[in-house]
Amino acid sequence: MKTVNTLLILLFSTMMIAQNTPQPTIDVTGEGIVYVVPDEATINVRVENEGQEPKQLKNENDAIVSEVLSTIKQMGIKDKDMQTEYVQLSKNFDYNTKTYSYKANQSISIKVRDLKKYEPLMNALLESGINRIDNVSFSSSKSEALESQARKKAIENAKMKAEEYVGALNQSIGKAISISEQRSSNGPQPVYRTMAKASSASDGRETIALGEIEIKANVNVSFLLN
Repeated sequence: MKTVNTLLILLFSTMMIAQNTPQPTIDVTGEGIVYVVPDEATINVRVENEGQEPKQLKNENDAIVSEVLSTIKQMGIKDKDMQTEYVQLSKNFDYNTKTYSYKANQSISIKVRDLKKYEPLMNALLESGINRIDNVSFSSSKSEALESQARKKAIENAKMKAEEYVGALNQSIGKAISISEQRSSNGPQPVYRTMAKASSASDGRETIALGEIEIKANVNVSFLLN
């Protein structure tokens, strides 16, 4: 009986050791990149004016902003594609003249979903009274689908790397046991590649260079090592 108990204890101990022995793995990083020509733009413009009387200054600024918003709508931009980013009224002191002045400004963000409207819209905005263009950024309407493609490419790239490494050792990889994405707060990020393609104004001049957006995804994958 003692012999049987001893054998059972030894068998149980062997199983526990086997279960606690970590399996060998190979850990790799994969990268997936997709390129696309942008078909949308986001324009950030500002109405900014200075004066001595804050109430009058704000009223003047508001009147211009109202004209700007009306112009944007007339250009076929939907309400959901325009947004006031901020409204500011600041007080400044001039040490030379020992007087105060005020600055009123309002920033507006406009999403242009048809780049054919870009040049006419910019001209109309300037005529309506904006005096600052803070930023123009380009994007793709298919960004979600392209990010998905980039992720799949990243997984394929990771698998290829792992197979290359273990192949040199005459071994093979097993199933993936962990996958994690290297990401920023907004996921795969578009990056401008080359300025290769241009949009032209009505008089034939090139006014914007669209280039290509690079959408990139990176993943960490751990494969079992056979």
